[in-house]
Amino acid sequence: MSDQLNGFRLDDLDAALARVSDSALELRGARIFVTGGTGFLGQWLLAFLAHARARLSLDFQVVALTRDPARFLGAHPDFSGHDWLRFHEGDARTFSLPDGAFTHVVHSATDTSAQADARPEEQFATIVDGTRRVIELCRKSGVRRLLYLSSGAVYGRQPADIECMPETYNGGPDPLDARVAYGESKRAAEMICAIAARSGAIEPVVARIFAAVGPGMPLDGHFAIGNFIRDALAGSEIRILGDGAPLRSYIYAADIAAWLLKLLVAGQAGLAYNIGSDESVSIADLAARVVAALNSPARATVLGTPDPNALRARYVPSIERARATLGLDAWTPLDAAIRRTAEHALAARHESGKRSK
Repeated sequence: MSDQLNGFRLDDLDAALARVSDSALELRGARIFVTGGTGFLGQWLLAFLAHARARLSLDFQVVALTRDPARFLGAHPDFSGHDWLRFHEGDARTFSLPDGAFTHVVHSATDTSAQADARPEEQFATIVDGTRRVIELCRKSGVRRLLYLSSGAVYGRQPADIECMPETYNGGPDPLDARVAYGESKRAAEMICAIAARSGAIEPVVARIFAAVGPGMPLDGHFAIGNFIRDALAGSEIRILGDGAPLRSYIYAADIAAWLLKLLVAGQAGLAYNIGSDESVSIADLAARVVAALNSPARATVLGTPDPNALRARYVPSIERARATLGLDAWTPLDAAIRRTAEHALAARHESGKRSK
């Protein structure tokens, strides 16, 4: 028997399922519509749902929205040939509303690439208009449970005196700064969900995701931990352009998949939940941990000069709401998450090399 499912480790999926199996059982007979199912976290969610369905003998159905089903299935053939999983072609803003009723919707379609950040007007419109379209689907299809994947970016710059950002913080991005279009559009999308909930017909739960790491994440994007893993695997110098002092935290993708299922079923309607880890690490220390975890000959170089009088930038959530009310946590240690991400990247590279011969 293979030790992987759709490219993800079975032991990761088993551990995640064991933590939320009671909630997974609530999906018996469900019909779930997922946007963004072909992205990094979307693939983890689909793989996790597949695993839960098989392990617990569940009978739910999933329809996943994607712009190009043939292209995705060509690159990820393990997702094809399932009678319970169907792909619906379309753009998040304009997709045709599928026939039939749905019980749950997970709206996770968002482009977080550097290319998207370079087109803030399009990025803003995609997030806002895509959410409007999903609300239309909910109303047409009789959906009550909607899980919207938002971002920690909705809080704007984290004040230096707040160690872990709580969901009750009422600050936000500067609406006159186009560089924060992503965070501002996520705030607007949350408001669209809140307005839709006023009728009582839709029960939205908001998941504000902070930084993640895990198999399948792009190592050549604009995420520091992915770049560090890429350079460590190559034995290249890890160059930190700043002073290395900003604090971040990282949650493993398998843990996120478990959180998403739990929030979809058991999250309190009308509330937001931070998804992340509250274990902070500086960017400089993160680079050192990547090198050590991968036993790499790479060396990290901090190019900036620390200012002892400067306040440290932070992007670290409080997860007490989810921990206390739903029993969720960042279970996977960061070093293990780094190693598993790197192992997956190496295996994917090897498989790609075999196919190209």
